[in-house]
Amino acid sequence: FSCEWAAARFRFHPPRSHLAYALQAGKGGTRAILAAVQAHIITYLLFTRETECTHLERLCQLGRREQGQALAMALAETLWAAGGGGRAVVCLVTAPVTTMPRAGCRASSFTDRIRLFEFSEKAAAQEFISDHINCFKGEGSHGVILFLYSLLFSRTLER
Repeated sequence: FSCEWAAARFRFHPPRSHLAYALQAGKGGTRAILAAVQAHIITYLLFTRETECTHLERLCQLGRREQGQALAMALAETLWAAGGGGRAVVCLVTAPVTTMPRAGCRASSFTDRIRLFEFSEKAAAQEFISDHINCFKGEGSHGVILFLYSLLFSRTLER
């Protein structure tokens, strides 16, 4: 992955601003993934989330916590759809690797530390993602790459 991809994460505009519902997108290849997730975020905020606010207020009055909830729901919804409605796989980076790579293999500081978490219920996947949302939002988290890997494993390589 390029430096642009490695730095990409799911980052919202400031809370309680006129773009509080919107993900910030840099230039390049990650925009397509961000746009797909953004569509699920807006759908959730406008049509699913229970609130007394009007439609426009629903989008602009988001706090940091609500942004995280919307992102978790959007990621889970997308992974669940990729898994055909029967599974979702979430990839997270674990602690640094302490073993040496096999002979002839080169160690990758990122991909060698990925751990897969498989879910057979969408609600469980959403709760797990919500509990680990900073793994997708945090600076240096490789959040977009983790989500891309999660999509691939949810869909399965055969499909």
